[in-house]
Amino acid sequence: MIDQQKLYEIWVYLQAEPLFWLTLTIGSYLIADYFYRRSNLFPLLNPVAISVLIVSVILLTFDIQYERYFDGAKFIHFLLGPATVALAIPIYKKWDLILSNSRAIFISLIIGSVFAIFITYGLSSYFELQQELILSLLPRSVTAPIAMGISELIGGIPSLTAIITIITGIIGASLGIFVFDLMKLKKMEARGFSLGLASHGVGTARAMSRDTNAGVFAAVGMGLSGLVTSVILPLFIKFIF
Repeated sequence: MIDQQKLYEIWVYLQAEPLFWLTLTIGSYLIADYFYRRSNLFPLLNPVAISVLIVSVILLTFDIQYERYFDGAKFIHFLLGPATVALAIPIYKKWDLILSNSRAIFISLIIGSVFAIFITYGLSSYFELQQELILSLLPRSVTAPIAMGISELIGGIPSLTAIITIITGIIGASLGIFVFDLMKLKKMEARGFSLGLASHGVGTARAMSRDTNAGVFAAVGMGLSGLVTSVILPLFIKFIF
């Protein structure tokens, strides 16, 4: 048997290696994705949510500071930029299809963006949340980098906004397909745009993994939602507060 002291030394060594945290992140996602596919894509076993849970449990169990973990896993964070820009390629290939649905996209975009703001403000006011918390919640339906920028601009707490935005994306991506099936929504373009509009990056990844057209329209929804919300929300805040 391996001596306990030896195991401890190995663990200390691995902690010091940034590659360990990168491997942990990728490995957690692969494990979560395996069970997700074995469950026939059961919504509540969304691989993003499960992998976040696995990593969080490990960090809390071994009392690892997030900064230390991020030093090793930040390469994945860096890849978010190129991955987002790369969405322009399938959008370009499906440009004619997007234009043919431009009217539906515009109407859905305005209604969806405005509804997200009003329902968040309405529920926050009903539960009598503090103004700073309300301002942090309002940008939750756009992709995290834009949401954090808007939150800082209107007086919210960007770090809290990032957490709420990620939770929103995970919940939307996990339950969105179930809702679409319940509504008997067959058109993949409509499904994808709805996921991108309400669940931003996580929803877009989910849509892209199921259908190319759904992924393209999810990317369009995610991008346009960020643009429209960044214009509408500051005006809404100025009028309300």
